[in-house]
Amino acid sequence: MGKKLDAITPALQEFIENQKIFFVGTAAAEGNVNVSPKGTDSFRVINQNKIVWLNLTGSGNETAAHLLKNNRMTIMFCAFEGKPMILRLYGEAKIYHKRDSIFNDFSQLFPENVGARQIIEMNVDLVQTSCGFAVPFMDFKEERTTLNNWAEKQGAEKIEAYWRNKNTKSIDGFNTHIFKD
Repeated sequence: MGKKLDAITPALQEFIENQKIFFVGTAAAEGNVNVSPKGTDSFRVINQNKIVWLNLTGSGNETAAHLLKNNRMTIMFCAFEGKPMILRLYGEAKIYHKRDSIFNDFSQLFPENVGARQIIEMNVDLVQTSCGFAVPFMDFKEERTTLNNWAEKQGAEKIEAYWRNKNTKSIDGFNTHIFKD
């Protein structure tokens, strides 16, 4: 059934590239555990042990706050179509903001998005597959455009104001460092 690997194989990279959603799990030593669904064209495999994903503006900023406290992260993909499988990537992650030069390097990998908040880079040290036999079949209809449309309508200045109002602290009160402190 399940397998443990030390790297993302070409077949698993192809699986990742065909998924429409992934889930990110993080936790600090105390406080709430966070699991966030992510979509759109926001995930890239850099090599067999490195991934990056574009973190878009959202109502919270838990992932960033948690990674500053504890840089462990798990990413999970589920096959909702075709052959059943669950794929988990385990590793340590770093956050890059627009003020970081590496943000600009990695942002070139993604479609331009005014709501781009951070880029998360993860060094993958464990890859695990499991059966996924209980994951339901679900048909992909289309991407939701609501978040991107909202961000476009807001523009950069209002997005930054939103970050100041909603994204500087986690629900547990941890700093996110979205702005240089």
